[in-house]
Amino acid sequence: MIVFATTVRDAPIMPSATDPRQRAWARFVTAQAMLLERIETAFAAAGLPPLAWYDVLWILENADGGRLRSAELARKAVVSRSNVTRLTERLEKEGLVARRDCTEDGRGTVCELTAKGRALRTGMWPVYKKQIDTLFGRHLKVREAEILAATFESMIDSMKGNAR
Repeated sequence: MIVFATTVRDAPIMPSATDPRQRAWARFVTAQAMLLERIETAFAAAGLPPLAWYDVLWILENADGGRLRSAELARKAVVSRSNVTRLTERLEKEGLVARRDCTEDGRGTVCELTAKGRALRTGMWPVYKKQIDTLFGRHLKVREAEILAATFESMIDSMKGNAR
């Protein structure tokens, strides 16, 4: 049995797994937690909102017409529908998104990115990019990054039922 660190501060307690895949998993979980903590710290130091805001704004910016149903936004953001609802309520109060009833069928809510939301997301990107490049990218050669991306894409596709 492998026991994973429960917090980033516990990271040095990582087990020495005999199966390289288990060791890779343990390192991935710890690295991901540490990376996200550092990115959140960088955003806060720059006076910017949390990473979850960036993610929702980016998803909307890349959606057709800059809008998505709340359920689809929750699926793409990999958070619960209730969490997306609370988050989009905060974003709406800040004028970053507009929420409307769905006009196609009258059910559900549609979230639409505003110009202010697009501007905030654009302003957050340099801080985020610097963290990605400094904390993550500098440890990977281009070919390693391609392999890692392909591995994660395969995992994602498999979990969506589209195994390669």
